[in-house]
Amino acid sequence: MAYYVQNEPQSIPTLVDALQSWTVDILKKLAALVGDGKNLPTRKADLIEYIRRHTEGERLQTLWSRLDPVQQAAVAEVVHGPDARFNAGRFEAKYGQSPNWGENRFYNSNPSLLGVFFHGGIMPDDLRRRCGSFVPKPEPAQLSPQEEILDEWALTYKEWDQETRKLKVYQNRVPIIRCLTERGAIHDLKAVLRLIDAGKLAVSDKTQQPGAAALRTLGGLLLGGDFYDDSEYGEYDKIGPIKPFAWPLLVQAGGLAPLSGKTLQLSKAGQKALGEPVEKTIAQIWRRWQKTTLIDELRRIDCIKGQTGKGKRGLTAVAGRRAAIHQALQHCPAGRWIAVNDLFRQMRATGADFEVTRDPWNLYIAESGYGSLGYEGFHDWKILQARYALCLLFEYAATLGLLDVAYIPPHDARPDYRGNWGTDDLPFLSRYDGLLYFRINPLGAYCLGLADRYQPVAPEVSSTPVLRVLPNLEIVAIGTSLEPADTMLLDSYAAKTSDAVWKLDQARLLEALEEGHDITVLAELLVSLGGQPLPETVERFLEDMTRRARSLKTTGTARLVECADAVLATLIANDSRTKPFCLLAGERHLAVATESEARFRGALRKLGYSLPK
Repeated sequence: MAYYVQNEPQSIPTLVDALQSWTVDILKKLAALVGDGKNLPTRKADLIEYIRRHTEGERLQTLWSRLDPVQQAAVAEVVHGPDARFNAGRFEAKYGQSPNWGENRFYNSNPSLLGVFFHGGIMPDDLRRRCGSFVPKPEPAQLSPQEEILDEWALTYKEWDQETRKLKVYQNRVPIIRCLTERGAIHDLKAVLRLIDAGKLAVSDKTQQPGAAALRTLGGLLLGGDFYDDSEYGEYDKIGPIKPFAWPLLVQAGGLAPLSGKTLQLSKAGQKALGEPVEKTIAQIWRRWQKTTLIDELRRIDCIKGQTGKGKRGLTAVAGRRAAIHQALQHCPAGRWIAVNDLFRQMRATGADFEVTRDPWNLYIAESGYGSLGYEGFHDWKILQARYALCLLFEYAATLGLLDVAYIPPHDARPDYRGNWGTDDLPFLSRYDGLLYFRINPLGAYCLGLADRYQPVAPEVSSTPVLRVLPNLEIVAIGTSLEPADTMLLDSYAAKTSDAVWKLDQARLLEALEEGHDITVLAELLVSLGGQPLPETVERFLEDMTRRARSLKTTGTARLVECADAVLATLIANDSRTKPFCLLAGERHLAVATESEARFRGALRKLGYSLPK
């Protein structure tokens, strides 16, 4: 981050003005760099004139040619940049290193030749204009997208070897998990909306966030479950929910399910979304997420404290942070893997980054004194901005199905926070630290405005079948073991009859449909993992189940009104004033839609009757 003193100059008119601020000792060293080092003047005014004279005309270009390539790049970035100040963070992000400034950078006792061009980090205006005639324009910072990524990630560890009295460095290779999110998000959105429509998703009336019970319910409902399976970790190493936590907030932010008491209820937009193309709904949710104030993603970085205390006043608006990341994604090519560190480098190198706080001193880890993020090295980009961006990308963009992700467990994945006070006992700084790569898929391209329409990708058919679908409706696992996500999906739709056999069953399928699952997802999975078309009997069975599932639908809730006798019920059901608002339900009962109840009561009074509340 860049924190400048308010009165610090942002420009210097001439080189002579810049030289006036230096001591005679520094001027002598600068004069020795531009001249031959012989017969140097001793008075300050004479030294300034000597340096000015040796930077006149073509001599300035000669001096520039003596700079090494990195120093020349530093000059070029400022000469062709937006202002005269050298941006150290942006330069280091683009070139991976800092230029050689000499012994102590700007305020040093032994400046390098670069010290002639920059004074207090600023290039004098006259030098900047003159350098513009011969210094070539630097190449813009570019992303390095990849068609394929590695299957493993090397984690580097360092340990002190007591026997050799040396630092031992070794690597541990961890498999990279690839998650194609598009199909899962389409399934999950419908499942979550149906769960809400059934009145079964409760959230806190204060924070509007799901509690432990809701998280468990959602975890079992989502296609493939969450990104991580916490049952594999001990209490100290648990990662915590990602997708189950995100969905209740996403549907609220999207205007699909407002809070009513402690339960979410579908709005008209939410009810409409059940029958609309899913990609339009997801695009709407992403647009509205950009400005929602339901949550600041930084709050999900649990170990950063002070966010609800003094530190809250210094936090920047979340809309600005999200907009910066959204714009960065729009400059990424769709369909190719991007390393998240490469995205961060690109954002910083192009000045398209953002601030999380204006005052990091009131944010801290473990303890507000020693653990304050205001200390040098605590508030740099990788601690605050990177963790914020990782959360937005992993928990919200990937959950919505915009980004395919490749990741490892977060433990030790980003050890850049190690060495900071209070972090020794942390297995990771954030649960999102394991995110390594992302890829904008067709759904993401549509939602980010990179494509005019959504064109879903057909699931790949496995070249090595791992399932066999039999005409008798049995599904048999063969060959290599199934992925955990595929096993969980089969368990959702079919009854397991043995360790490697599932049976398609009408009751189980209907139960899955009631829970919000989609038979199309099952059919695609069976074809993909089986490597061949489904048997005719299975196709007919699934088509019949799909037809049955579409035969009935919930259109809303109703009040059941009991009449004194069948004659009165028939009268009210057929009278022109009450008929539009009720239906005959049996001989003596009327069904009145909840949204029509007020108008039914008014019409009923005109008929000469009333309904107690």
